[in-house]
Amino acid sequence: MHAISSVSKLSLRGVLRSATVVGTRAAARRSNVVAVRSLSSLSAQSDRDTITRLLYSIGTKREVERYLRIFSSSSDASHPAKFAVIKVGGAVLDQVEELATNLSFLYRVGLYPIVLHGAGPQLNNIIESAGVVPDYIDGIRVTDAKTLQIARRVFLDENLKLVAALEKLGTRARPITSGVFTADYLDKDKYGLVGKITKVDKRPIEASIRAGALPILTSLAESDAGQILNVNADIAAGELAKELEPLKIVFLNDKGGLFHGVTGEKLDVINLDEEYDDLMKQSWVKYGTKLKLREFKELLDHLPRSSSVAVISVDSLQRELFTDSGAGTLIRRGYKLFRHKTIDSVGPDRLRQVIHDRDPDVLSGEESVTGVLNSLKDTPYTIYGDEPLDVVAIVSHPEGQVPILTKLLASRNGVMNGIVDNVFNAIKKDHRRLFWTARADDENRAWHFERADGSFTRAGKSLFWYGVHDVDEVEKIVKSIEEKGRIPRTYLPVGPSAPPHKAASAPSGLRSYSTMAYRRVPGSSRGYATAATPSTEQKRLALIGARGYTGQTLTTLLSEHPYLNLTHVSSRQLAGFPLTTYTKAPVTFSDLSVADVERMEKDGEVDAWVMALPNGVCKPFVDAVDRGAAARADGKGSVVVDLSADYRFEDGWTYGLPELYGRDAIRASKRISNPGCYATSSQLLVAPLLPHLNPGAWPTVFGVSGYSGAGTVTGPTDPDGRPTTVPKVSPESLAGGIRPYALTDHIHEREAGRHLARLLAAPGAGVKLAFVPSVAPWFSGILSVLSMPLNARATAREVRALYEARYRGEKLVRVQSEVPTLPDVENQHGWTVGGFQVHSEGDRAVVVGGLDNLLKGAATQCLQNLNLALGYDEYAGIPVA
Repeated sequence: MHAISSVSKLSLRGVLRSATVVGTRAAARRSNVVAVRSLSSLSAQSDRDTITRLLYSIGTKREVERYLRIFSSSSDASHPAKFAVIKVGGAVLDQVEELATNLSFLYRVGLYPIVLHGAGPQLNNIIESAGVVPDYIDGIRVTDAKTLQIARRVFLDENLKLVAALEKLGTRARPITSGVFTADYLDKDKYGLVGKITKVDKRPIEASIRAGALPILTSLAESDAGQILNVNADIAAGELAKELEPLKIVFLNDKGGLFHGVTGEKLDVINLDEEYDDLMKQSWVKYGTKLKLREFKELLDHLPRSSSVAVISVDSLQRELFTDSGAGTLIRRGYKLFRHKTIDSVGPDRLRQVIHDRDPDVLSGEESVTGVLNSLKDTPYTIYGDEPLDVVAIVSHPEGQVPILTKLLASRNGVMNGIVDNVFNAIKKDHRRLFWTARADDENRAWHFERADGSFTRAGKSLFWYGVHDVDEVEKIVKSIEEKGRIPRTYLPVGPSAPPHKAASAPSGLRSYSTMAYRRVPGSSRGYATAATPSTEQKRLALIGARGYTGQTLTTLLSEHPYLNLTHVSSRQLAGFPLTTYTKAPVTFSDLSVADVERMEKDGEVDAWVMALPNGVCKPFVDAVDRGAAARADGKGSVVVDLSADYRFEDGWTYGLPELYGRDAIRASKRISNPGCYATSSQLLVAPLLPHLNPGAWPTVFGVSGYSGAGTVTGPTDPDGRPTTVPKVSPESLAGGIRPYALTDHIHEREAGRHLARLLAAPGAGVKLAFVPSVAPWFSGILSVLSMPLNARATAREVRALYEARYRGEKLVRVQSEVPTLPDVENQHGWTVGGFQVHSEGDRAVVVGGLDNLLKGAATQCLQNLNLALGYDEYAGIPVA
């Protein structure tokens, strides 16, 4: 399947056409639409959601959302043209309705490609009808004054025809037929009025995008003296790409890709650094194919390695952009791969850093970097990878034993550019059979199934292999692996579970050995990332410290969780009393000691712990969980989420703010520190503007919180003897006003600065944040005002665009024009930002954000982190608007 189905295409056209009137009216109301803005009106957002859902018919939801997120974040207010350059061949212009539909699709999801078209076939038809025979030298059209006159008219006609087709679908488009390319004569005597581009002016393109319109370009250029010159459209697209450095350079033609000259099969992927030299020596690579490959290599050599070229047909544009499998031919630089037998050959420091940053076992605290490296001393091994270490794989291969892939660590770039597949293929060349493992929280688990000849799965852990097809031989190999301790027992079909050949009928429902070959269709996947199905397994949670406001709020939320069950709740003062805020099942408060916690963890009584204790109190309980986990027979350990500040500065813990620091580390972690309420809002406020901070200046955040943020103290007992809690700061004590406190060195000031530094491009750089909090006489809700000195002039629209781009697709973030007020945040599960203003001199931005300190500032965020760490959908149990 190399194109969108007819049903999908018809549905897409219907959505676009039904939105035309609304879109046109909205366009009339807009002025100076911000750069790379999301579709902010309700109708536009509805269009975007509908079209995004249509994408799910050509790829998995995870694929689609990942590519949308990457493409959307590629551009910003200062560089709005970083998504894609799309060169449209003249033959494709005959499919103008199809072309307009696919470009409108991108526009509706907030993406702005730069479209440049040729018009060769149309020009030939008109020239020939005028009695002029087209003349070519070295494949270049000889252009005299009459030919250029006709060419200019044809280019303008085709350009306006495409613009009109886009506008008809409600997509704003701007014809740009001059002012972008400056050229000298290529060879006036030989080719006539043909130009060689010397300069690209991107300002008209960026102005078009900032105005909310797709830029539609022709390949005509002007000399310094003002003479119009004809330029080959492919060359013009390449020069444009060199100037803009987009993620994608797409060449639309009627063939849909590059094809093998002997077999006739479409070339799926070409990795130039690995394949170019050999490819150019092939006897079938000649004439036009050789020229194209040479041009593509020359182009990509000038671009970042994140850029790639795609040659596809117009009806395959969405499949190429939004799926791992693609549709046409993908050309990328890649890197030459290496095979090393020693750590020193790779570079010890570089390898340590990769393991530290990517190894899920290290991130979760189950292994250490030193332990991983020391284990390599016990057996012969080979390290595979690419030069920048976007992918590192380690294969253990003792003499006479089956090789085991012990580590496969990939960066986002390694995933996006298919380097993982290249490395895996290199391993397959060296090893005719291989065993390896994958965890349930590996979002790329389906990738492993696709590449395995067989597998065994239980309790969310999978063992994979290729090259072995006989079950008896698999059993023999597994037994040897177990005896030598080469793979943890939790991955192996050994121990108390049923033996492999009986597992299918075992009452536990464990999956038996599978020797079915998971063969992928040729060309079905270029990348590593595939969808992982969220867990629906029922799991148990213990809550330590449930007397305060946050504990009460969390137990109320858990009542609506479909899979996570609160089984233990501990409070010294409330021991023996029923928990009234949890309604799924009767739960009674207990007073769990440190010894109780250690025993419960050792016996596997719960799957997760939440520590809702005051600062400085929870360490003995966490230590008890650690001791209990170390003594567990099954080798597992529970997840711990700490709501206090105790572990927010610990390197061994994962800081759980998914909207800023990603989900993967949380999914792989067993120890998660929940961010503070003020720190959450402050970081979400600062992050989009952080690259634009004036060097040496401090952003300042003034925050006001409801009195629940100050905590509780023990109050009088109820008539039935039940202890009560009262606010530490009462609204009456505030006398209707606000009370500033901790005017310098607030712990959230240090917390926010520490973690925001992770977003800086320069490693080791720090962020200093000035934070001034106040308490107010309402119950819950934080309003934070950011004042940020900028390193360059900006407008309020451009500032808003940065926030829209940064948080596009985040379900718990709302961007609005107005200044958030208390009703916008109180009792809401997300974070709201708005009130974007810039000082009259353009050098200081002011933005207002807010959240409910008990929800997104504590309990809701805790549930997000629990969901991710336990394999659930991130928003399970959270009301999402």
